[in-house]
Amino acid sequence: MNTGSHLRVGLFVFDGAEELDVVGPYDVLASWAQHSALHPEVVTFSTDGAGVRCAKGLCLVPDRSADEVGPLHVLLYPGGQGTRALAADPEHLEWVRRMRATTPLLVSVCTGALVYAAAGLLSGRPATTHWAAFDELATFDPSVLADTEARFVDDGDVITSAGVSAGIDMALHLVARLESVDMARGVRRGIQYDPAPPV
Repeated sequence: MNTGSHLRVGLFVFDGAEELDVVGPYDVLASWAQHSALHPEVVTFSTDGAGVRCAKGLCLVPDRSADEVGPLHVLLYPGGQGTRALAADPEHLEWVRRMRATTPLLVSVCTGALVYAAAGLLSGRPATTHWAAFDELATFDPSVLADTEARFVDDGDVITSAGVSAGIDMALHLVARLESVDMARGVRRGIQYDPAPPV
């Protein structure tokens, strides 16, 4: 790892990000940070450091800007309607490619995968996204090996997850991968994540 003595995870936030794509994984990772002897640092950041309004209206104030965030071990890119504008922004896609070059592990939730695909990071690789976005994924990069069944796909230096709540599963997998299954189970118990929908 290239970023000093402790793990750093950065969650990129933007206008139109899906709320649970951000706060689901954040809660898992922040819970991990509170209990782990590895003392991982979990930070949120936006392009300019300013607050963002998520897809359903929740406003978030990030810790810092993209210029200030510094080196990361893990970049987490959420989904939401806001990904469409970002996937069409050449300057933003160039930033994503620069992050790819310096960040050991890139992860996405939901339609965050569309931005990774638009940046050319998923070419010929297995990946997943929200169930309703696979056609869009193919328009960005038809070579992506779309997995329509998985909750998340771990392809080594890139992990993609399916829609919204699947990001919580992916974040628990991340804790297990970066530390241990026992730690991930402890985090899951702590946040009482026991999916059993009533409907």
